[in-house]
Amino acid sequence: MNRKFAKWSQYIYISMIFIFLYLPILVIVIYSFNQAKTGSLWTGVTFEWYERLFNDTDVIFAFKNSLTIAIVSSFISTVIGTIGAVGLYKYSFKGKSIIELLLNITIVIPEIILGIALLSYFSQFQINFGIGTLILSHVTFSIPFVLIVVRARFSGFDSYIEDAAMDLGATRLKVFFTIILPNIVPAVFTGAMIAFILSFDDVIINFFVSGPESTTLPIKVFSMLRFGLSPEINALCTVMLIITFVILITGECIKLVSQKRL
Repeated sequence: MNRKFAKWSQYIYISMIFIFLYLPILVIVIYSFNQAKTGSLWTGVTFEWYERLFNDTDVIFAFKNSLTIAIVSSFISTVIGTIGAVGLYKYSFKGKSIIELLLNITIVIPEIILGIALLSYFSQFQINFGIGTLILSHVTFSIPFVLIVVRARFSGFDSYIEDAAMDLGATRLKVFFTIILPNIVPAVFTGAMIAFILSFDDVIINFFVSGPESTTLPIKVFSMLRFGLSPEINALCTVMLIITFVILITGECIKLVSQKRL
């Protein structure tokens, strides 16, 4: 009896957590199809808000900016973060532990502080705010996430495999591309996904370092909220959720395929 009660208690507890996490998201998705202009009253199903959304040139422009910034910044941060992780794994040097500590600190620094710091930096050097400053800023806060994820992958890596390959005549470059890289591919994709989503959804840093012609999708949502919550905002949030889920599912599929090949 006690075991059965404990089992059901676990199910109820887990269900409550999922309800708490996903019920607000579900409400947004449902009310994005609501005919009423106010979110408090349900009057019927419509796709009008999605039609308006896809015909809104400002939203499309902001979406293109967000997508461009996210793709470029996630690619750069993935390359730099992966190289950094390999360097921290393979080489021992003075100050290595301090560098790793500073990387961890970078992750927990509030975004508003980082945003103000970047604003001050770009202003000091008189750099025009726009797509370029956004990409540089997103690379700055994304690199530590990629580096830590890839670095964690090396914790279970057998370094004797590298030594054996080099004893058989393989060069360091060949060892990297044939042994190290295939083993860290899942972590690299995970880091890239994290970097992309962090960039695509960022609001605070975008607010500080964006220019008049570089409005991103999250900033567009924020500006639309000043006039109240509308079904069009719900539709836009639903589209952003779908994009995020598609990226996550695609990344997981790539990880599974790469793991099967190992």
